[in-house]
Amino acid sequence: MKVVLSIAGSDCSGGAGIQADLKTFEAFSVFGCSVVTVLTAQNTTGVKSISEVSAKFVKEQLEMIFEDFEISAIKIGMLFSNEIIDAIREFIKDLDIPIVLDPVFISKAGSMLLSSDAVLNMKTLFDYVTIITPNQFEAEALFDYESKDILSIEKIKELKCATIIKNSIEKDKSIDILYSNNKTTTFETPHLISRNTHGTGCSFSSAIAANLALGKSLLEAIDISNKFIYQAIKNAPNLGEGKGPIAHKIGSEKIVLN
Repeated sequence: MKVVLSIAGSDCSGGAGIQADLKTFEAFSVFGCSVVTVLTAQNTTGVKSISEVSAKFVKEQLEMIFEDFEISAIKIGMLFSNEIIDAIREFIKDLDIPIVLDPVFISKAGSMLLSSDAVLNMKTLFDYVTIITPNQFEAEALFDYESKDILSIEKIKELKCATIIKNSIEKDKSIDILYSNNKTTTFETPHLISRNTHGTGCSFSSAIAANLALGKSLLEAIDISNKFIYQAIKNAPNLGEGKGPIAHKIGSEKIVLN
């Protein structure tokens, strides 16, 4: 069985972060390990407070995992501080496995989750990862991104890693745009109007990591992950009073591949 590692924050409500990543790994039949970077007190209506894990303890978690497991892929989520980013960079820089970075620093509501200097520091990870998966807000902050702006697209194409910009809505379609090897690839799924979108970004990036660990190509992994998220939202259990969690297991079971 392949082993995939999530480096991310904990969501006590179970819909996002480490918890969503582990559910996604299980849905794709890979074994999930986790390194926790922050603890959060949150539910479907929002985050009340955040407690940072020390960079020293993050490093110790990483060392213990790699001493005992053969890791086939890594998903990186919320890192929170410069110190944690520095520790992660030093650990991954010599690895030769697929690494998916979800650069979590702006929420769907537009709230900053990192200081500006830590955002700049996060860019130092890009040379050591396979793909980054920013949302629209994060892409704009990182690259002054607009979907048809040539200058911002050129900045993305200059990166060593691939980049997929998530969730551009056009009419009745949800569109993700991949920039990789000077090529642009578009992935489309029907646009679902649903309140059950908590943890979709986390689950999407961890699904890519799981499928890369299983030997899928990057294009195959993204295609599968898009269809997984669509089905997981469509079959969500309608839990909580806010943005509800998705159905990870059902989402993977209902994927229809071309």
